[in-house]
Amino acid sequence: MPVARRAGADTRARPMPGTDQPDGLADILRQVRRIELRTRRMVASLTGGGYRSAFRGTGLEFEEVREYTPGDDVRAIDWNVTARAGRPYVKVFREERELTILLLVDVSGSMRFGAIPGISPRAKLALAAEAAAVVAVSALRNRDRIGLVAFAERTRLHLPARRGRGHALRLVREVLATGADGRADLGHALDELQRVAKRRTVTFLISDFIGSGERLAPALARAARRHDVIGLRVADPGEERLPDGGAPLVIADPEGDGELVLANGHHARTAYAAAWAAQRAQVARAFAGSGCDLLDLRTDGATATALARFFSRRGGRRG
Repeated sequence: MPVARRAGADTRARPMPGTDQPDGLADILRQVRRIELRTRRMVASLTGGGYRSAFRGTGLEFEEVREYTPGDDVRAIDWNVTARAGRPYVKVFREERELTILLLVDVSGSMRFGAIPGISPRAKLALAAEAAAVVAVSALRNRDRIGLVAFAERTRLHLPARRGRGHALRLVREVLATGADGRADLGHALDELQRVAKRRTVTFLISDFIGSGERLAPALARAARRHDVIGLRVADPGEERLPDGGAPLVIADPEGDGELVLANGHHARTAYAAAWAAQRAQVARAFAGSGCDLLDLRTDGATATALARFFSRRGGRRG
């Protein structure tokens, strides 16, 4: 979606704090520490059940044999042990809990939007970093490996999946430090997933999905055949509608240099709202058609709480 402002005013998204200042790295590190502190308490409750139960392991591992009881699956009978014991025994398997988590994070120009006084407390890229932190620290506490692909029109950064607190915090730092510019190519990002992840992963695709286009649905369907893909759609309330009033608006391309001026009014606001709703519905259909979950996050909302509820609901469906 375009970014709107009244003619003569410059209210477009500013660069992320710390990304263009001489002490930018120190500022980014402070942001990472703040994000970690905000999410750590909530993550402790996620790992107690919600996160762990929300995802299936990579396979089944043989654990033991035990005597058959009514109701057991006859296909699990261990015929060799049964023959030696003279009574039926079944094989017991446990799910391998080690997961590989991959974060696909959109760092295109539209992710700079937000941090508007009186409307939203942070930019969409900061929200993406906070969501990445919740997932990363949850993975860390469950001894899961986690990696990162930051992308716009191409892959900007790929960090292979590893364990460790330092690695988890580096993922968050890199999301903030990569900067937000260029156009997003979600089809490329999902195809990149197929290239870098040879085994099944739990993949969080974090994006505003603006301008996702027709490539999203087929690319998502291909990725979902092998991977568990979850969309985290970030949005800012300032994008949802054009500002009230009749003053002319400058519509700026959030991922390019183009601008146009239009007369604001009821018709323009109605057309914008319809386009916004249609674009979001198209994304929702792509995820539903691929059997993938889509969770909405807002820059004025509680990220960790929304993820905790999502993990809990997902774990309940598995049960």
